Amino acid sequence: QVQLVESGGGLVHNGGSLRLSCAASGISFSVYQMMWYRQAPGKQRELVATIESGGATKYTDSVKGRFTISRDNAENTVYLQMDSLNPEDTAVYYCHSYLTPRTQFWGQGTQVTVSS
Repeated sequence: QVQLVESGGGLVHNGGSLRLSCAASGISFSVYQMMWYRQAPGKQRELVATIESGGATKYTDSVKGRFTISRDNAENTVYLQMDSLNPEDTAVYYCHSYLTPRTQFWGQGTQVTVSS
C-alpha cells in the first residue's frame, strides 16, 4: 500500500520559516519525481516545486529564492524548506509522487498558515 505522509505544517508569522516533510512508503522512492503542490482557499491547486529522481529542481516563480526542495532517498523522504513566508503562502500543501500517469500518488496535505 502506497502512503505519502506530510508533516511540518502550522502557523507562522510573516517572514518566518517552516520545513515540510513527506515520508513515502510502498514505492521505489528513488525513481519517482517528487513534487509539492499547494491549494489556497478558493484557488486551484498549484505546483510549487519539483525534484527529479536525479536531483534537478524547479520552482514556481513566486517561491524562487525562498523555498528549497530536497530529497533523502535513504529515508524515502522529500522536504520543502520555506523561508521568508508571507500571507500569500497560506495554503494546504500536498506531496505528490509521479512515475507514470498510472503510478502517481498524493498525500493528505498539511496546512500552512502565515499570519500578517
